[in-house]
Amino acid sequence: MFEDKTLICKECGQEFVFTAGEQEFYEAKGFVNEPQRCKSCRDARKAASKANREMFVTVCASCGAEAKVPFKPREDRPVYCSECFAKMKESEETEEAEVIEE
Repeated sequence: MFEDKTLICKECGQEFVFTAGEQEFYEAKGFVNEPQRCKSCRDARKAASKANREMFVTVCASCGAEAKVPFKPREDRPVYCSECFAKMKESEETEEAEVIEE
């Protein structure tokens, strides 16, 4: 159904391949526009926006380790390090799956 397409990056002007797999992914996500930048230009753009982000240091409410977060922590809400946050998300998803199965 999909075939690889060669596109021109609007950032660097180089050709890049928009693969059939990427096209399938775009369709599944509901994206209607083809990518305008090659992967390296997209990655550079993402990195530039993250580099400007101010990070705040706080203490994880679960394990007590230092956590760096991209928002200013509030005293009335717990903040978790990446590991504890991922564990919480995983346990929530497991609980939701168990509820659906019942």
